[in-house]
Amino acid sequence: MSHSKNLSSTMSARKKTKLCPASQWIAQISRPPLRFLGLSLAIFFLASASKADDLSHKLPTPDHPLKVKVVILTTFEIGADTGDTPGEFQYWVERRKMDTIIPLANAFHDIRTDGTGVIATVTGMATANAASSVMALGTDPRFDLSRAYWIVAGIAGINPSRGSLGSAVWADCVVDGDVAYEIDSREIPGSWSTGVIPWERTKPYEEPRPTDMQQLYLLDPALVDWAVRDTQDIVLDDTPGMKKMRDGYTGFSKAQEPPKIVKGATLSTSRFWEGAMMSKWAEDWVRYWSAGASQYYTTACEDSGIMRALTNLSNAKKIDLNRVLVLRTASDYDQPPPGETPAQSLATKDSPEHLGGFLPSLEAAFRVGNKVVSDIVDHWEKYSLELPK
Repeated sequence: MSHSKNLSSTMSARKKTKLCPASQWIAQISRPPLRFLGLSLAIFFLASASKADDLSHKLPTPDHPLKVKVVILTTFEIGADTGDTPGEFQYWVERRKMDTIIPLANAFHDIRTDGTGVIATVTGMATANAASSVMALGTDPRFDLSRAYWIVAGIAGINPSRGSLGSAVWADCVVDGDVAYEIDSREIPGSWSTGVIPWERTKPYEEPRPTDMQQLYLLDPALVDWAVRDTQDIVLDDTPGMKKMRDGYTGFSKAQEPPKIVKGATLSTSRFWEGAMMSKWAEDWVRYWSAGASQYYTTACEDSGIMRALTNLSNAKKIDLNRVLVLRTASDYDQPPPGETPAQSLATKDSPEHLGGFLPSLEAAFRVGNKVVSDIVDHWEKYSLELPK
């Protein structure tokens, strides 16, 4: 299914740590002689306060902001940040040892950092959550983001005409698929291929393209090409479950290939859609908005919101928009295999045979994205001043 995520199971709320009250702590220890109790409690609470003070000194403040090298944006997590079934965030937290939490109350999720200038968060799913979370981070005076690189690292549905499960796609552009007029397809003229009409136009794909509302976001081409080259030799997981899913896509040669690292457009919509006809619309929509310069590869539901927020932050001189990368890895296809209807696919979307690409796509997002993150950090003296080439 496109976007690859079950909204009800993955849209988890912010979690808060519960502290054990002092009364519970006292009840759990053996009672010392009364004359020592006051002194013991005083020492305990002084030590606790000292530890809290030490932690607060390590956290950034508006007067001493964290100079950020890389921001990692994931879009959902399942359960806790560590130790359970992973979403997009968990591998980053566990493997980069992002143990320090910086509270960000006005965003979907707090910030985590590994102490090397790399921070990461969960934006929340769909464009509204993503845009508001990025704006909350980007306008927070505790973070100096003036030279930061931004990497969206998430999973997606992939066009079987372009790629296969587990593949990693570096976006050359992000296309907004939400802003449009729409007429139910059962009521459109017979000559139309779709009921989705560009804003301020009267028929599908009418030229010239609208210019009063941005729906095409171009990534810096030199940076994207560098990211593709930098990660080209990474070996991606290919499991029997993935191969079984691929084999069903007869007539789609690209869908049956092992996973690889490629470049192409990502289409961003808050709707979870599926089917060959919708995939054809996505191809045409991307072709229209990119003037034929790019091809539709992946579908996700946050990237246009993220790019809108980053564009606004760039206009405010908060960030460098040329330092943005979008990586989407394929957890499933945007349409069922031949012989299966979209309705049948939707009804069985959480079955094991439909989830064969989920964990491999999470692994690919970390493995490929982390290579770029690590190379930027390792060469910060150079890349802080100029883009990788």
